[in-house]
Amino acid sequence: MSDWLISLEGTQAGHTLALWLALMAAFLHAVFGALQKGRHDPWLTRGAVDFSYALIAAPFAFFFVPFPEPHMWPIFAGAWAIHTLYKVLQAMAYTKGAYTVVYPVVRGTGPLFTVIGAYLIFGEVFSLTQWAGVGVLMAGIFGLAVYNLIFLVKARDTLPLALGLAFCTGLVVALYTTYDAYGIRATENPFTFLAWFFFIDGLTIPVYAYRRWRAMPDAPAPGPLMLRGVFGGVIALMSFGSIMLATRLDKVGEAAVLRETSTVFAALIGWLVLRDTVGPRRIALMCLIALGAVIVEMGG
Repeated sequence: MSDWLISLEGTQAGHTLALWLALMAAFLHAVFGALQKGRHDPWLTRGAVDFSYALIAAPFAFFFVPFPEPHMWPIFAGAWAIHTLYKVLQAMAYTKGAYTVVYPVVRGTGPLFTVIGAYLIFGEVFSLTQWAGVGVLMAGIFGLAVYNLIFLVKARDTLPLALGLAFCTGLVVALYTTYDAYGIRATENPFTFLAWFFFIDGLTIPVYAYRRWRAMPDAPAPGPLMLRGVFGGVIALMSFGSIMLATRLDKVGEAAVLRETSTVFAALIGWLVLRDTVGPRRIALMCLIALGAVIVEMGG
């Protein structure tokens, strides 16, 4: 499968596959975000998820994909550090703020800086039409965040801190998107990067989450928590794996922008699952986000 995938790099078929992978990553990432903001403590959920996808990735890393080349180990170390920082900031933001406010800010900050990073590192250039699409998409995302902020009634006392953490998390999203694209292109077999990345990345947060769980006076039952972790681990593998493959097949900037349609899916999940209120203004802003992504794709 890896040979077939590599053969699509730089082709129209590869571009089309990258588009669908980015959109799938967007939907799954919104599901993943809602899962982490669900009924359990975000740190516990993240620990259960990471433990699950490390276990899933381990047999593939050790038995089914080629062993990483020597130059990949420093790259894995960098990816581990960046993703650990991302997960810490994201969990802190979800602890302090409402999902429908935090998530749009995180996702809205990422695409602009990812496009800039893709230009500096990979020499990717956006057309004026595509930049206009980025502007439309970001206007919709930040407009959604501002609307949620104005009408939000819960957790208002921690909102400034939550928004600051969300912005910092978005910057790290841009960093890991660009860095992961570099990493998955640095190895001959993309599945080597994916398997070893998920195995290494999943070993840190579970240790802290377990200690946090042990110290809780009313710690949740481990069964439902781990079940959520397994479900989240599968989603994480598919979501992050899809966007990483998309950035190998096609432009990093375009894949990153398309992934930010996850904000539309997140708003729908917030409405349907988390019982957040969705009115005509928020629907219009979500349509603006989708329109921005369409403009970026059509302008390429």
